[in-house]
Amino acid sequence: MLFNSYIFLFAYLPVVWAGFFVLGRRSPPVAAAWLAVASVVFYGWWNWAFVPLLLVSAAFNYGMGLVIVRSDQARRGIVLGLGVGVNLALLGYFKYAGFLVGNADALFGTTWTIPDIVLPIGISFFTFTQIAFLVDCRRGLAREVHAVHYLLFVSYFPHLIAGPVIHHADLMPQFALREIYRPQWENVARGLTLLSLGLFKKCIIADSLAGTADATFAAAAAGAPVGGLAAWGGALAYTFQIYFDFSGYSDMALGLSWMFGIRLPVNFNSPYQAVGVIDFWRRWHMTLSRFLRDYLYIPLGGNRRGSMRRHLNLLITMVLGGLWHGANWTFVAWGALHGLYLGINHFWHWLLPALGIRRSFGWPGRLCAQALTFAAVVVAWVFFRAADMDAALRVLRGMAGWNGAGVSPGTVPAAIILVAAVIAFLLPNANRIVGICGPLPRWRILVWQISPAWAAFGAGALVAALMAMQRPSAFLYFNF
Repeated sequence: MLFNSYIFLFAYLPVVWAGFFVLGRRSPPVAAAWLAVASVVFYGWWNWAFVPLLLVSAAFNYGMGLVIVRSDQARRGIVLGLGVGVNLALLGYFKYAGFLVGNADALFGTTWTIPDIVLPIGISFFTFTQIAFLVDCRRGLAREVHAVHYLLFVSYFPHLIAGPVIHHADLMPQFALREIYRPQWENVARGLTLLSLGLFKKCIIADSLAGTADATFAAAAAGAPVGGLAAWGGALAYTFQIYFDFSGYSDMALGLSWMFGIRLPVNFNSPYQAVGVIDFWRRWHMTLSRFLRDYLYIPLGGNRRGSMRRHLNLLITMVLGGLWHGANWTFVAWGALHGLYLGINHFWHWLLPALGIRRSFGWPGRLCAQALTFAAVVVAWVFFRAADMDAALRVLRGMAGWNGAGVSPGTVPAAIILVAAVIAFLLPNANRIVGICGPLPRWRILVWQISPAWAAFGAGALVAALMAMQRPSAFLYFNF
């Protein structure tokens, strides 16, 4: 089921929301069970055949968590290794089996074949969430004895399909608070505002850019030389498409959760305003960055073994983070590029003090840093979007001017790109506007409050999104 669909907005959400608070007045445990069952229904709406996979995965990890917390220290590591191994094997089969077999055939000249495998939606997110749970159990940071609560932790519908990647401590203690089972109308209003803004970002901005990006990258995948206009139009269209698609989803996920009185961790904070790639990864998919840092980069040694080892650990972490997004060498290249960017950024931070140069260059330095960071991110997005390495290189050659100006295979929506750029570069993120994340905007007019003006603005954004929702499209992160 999609957030940007009529059946979700006008049937599923009202019924689930009302049922949660009606049942919560009588019995909070029953209300939690209602929300868990509703979340499983939300997942099954896409394909009921994969509901058993979700339930078996949750049951297995719940059981492994119980075993870990009840075992002595010597056995905990063994049980944790088994649990993580099974999770990775499950993810590897569905997501990487075809990729590995195809590359083995190309390398060894074999003709191995496997049946076509349908990737279960959200498997990367609920697998990473549960790996984090098992590791936290091993560290003594998590413990869950209620099976229904654990199922709710795994399947909670606002985060199930495309994040955020949550820790047990992020969510489950909130369900022990009796006040969340009573509707808090300010939270509902704040949540509705975020939901409306997210729908507008997805349906009006992101989906309007999709055609140009698809046309450009389809031409590159077909082997056609891509001219400069097409290359830059397609690359920028995709750069802002994925920004507003993921930003819209993140706003909707947080907004929906606020309507239930639950606070999810912020996952998106204006990353195109970053002044370096380090800053970019503190703002883009923030919970995935935290997961990769805590469960991969730090266990690899982090920065504790010298600068060379730190850069190698960064590169390994980002390559594996890229591969997490998809089984394709383009994702490996995207991750490797970001690993290289991070190494250069860390070196720059070391170099300036070593030369006795202050880091701050005022607003001109900040502007240059933002522009350079954005350009680096755009180049990396080309690999992320392209069907294969050859297609990515064709687009990059076009961006470099090797094929002349050319003609775009799709109309470049310059006005939409301009509006998207103004929002992404200059305006505060929706999280700040509604007072969830970071300092409030400098301009008072952008500070959310319960007022007729904000109600009219939210209603206008919602109506515009609903009018553009004739053919709802899946969010880009559903593919990962």
